[in-house]
Amino acid sequence: MNDKKLYGDERREQILDWLKESKEALTGKELSVRTNVSRQVIVQDMSLLKAKGHPIIATSNGYLYMQTHTKEKHQRLIACQHQPTDAMDELYTLVDYGVKVINVIVEHPMYGELTASLHFHTRQQVQQFNEEMKATNATLLSELTNGVHLHTIEADTPKQLEDAISALRKKGYLLED
Repeated sequence: MNDKKLYGDERREQILDWLKESKEALTGKELSVRTNVSRQVIVQDMSLLKAKGHPIIATSNGYLYMQTHTKEKHQRLIACQHQPTDAMDELYTLVDYGVKVINVIVEHPMYGELTASLHFHTRQQVQQFNEEMKATNATLLSELTNGVHLHTIEADTPKQLEDAISALRKKGYLLED
């Protein structure tokens, strides 16, 4: 734990540095311990940093600073439908093919399109998400739409995307004509 409490702009600058340096998401709890402030202060700091145009996103694993990529990435939007019990297998399948799962999107009848940032690219991140879902007794967004949902997925090569999509197709997880 950091014995020194960081204040205002100094704290936010330090948080930005940590986020930019980190390859993994940093949790609000971790940042609150590092800066010796409450989790709520970190939430407020994130809002202020986002309002200043910093590309920070909140995921289920913590906060990420969206670095600009010099390497070209390939993205696809895929439509899926499956039971909640198949969600972890779907995510594991994608990351096992080297695919990053950027988000999940559902079309809610009252609120319209709902999007949740995921940014999973390892089995460990998927497992952590699963554990958090169980610990909080939360439900998947796709449970609002009878299992229908979209994912934005990203990979270094088109072949990785095609192989992952083919694997989902074989498992019956893709929603197709």
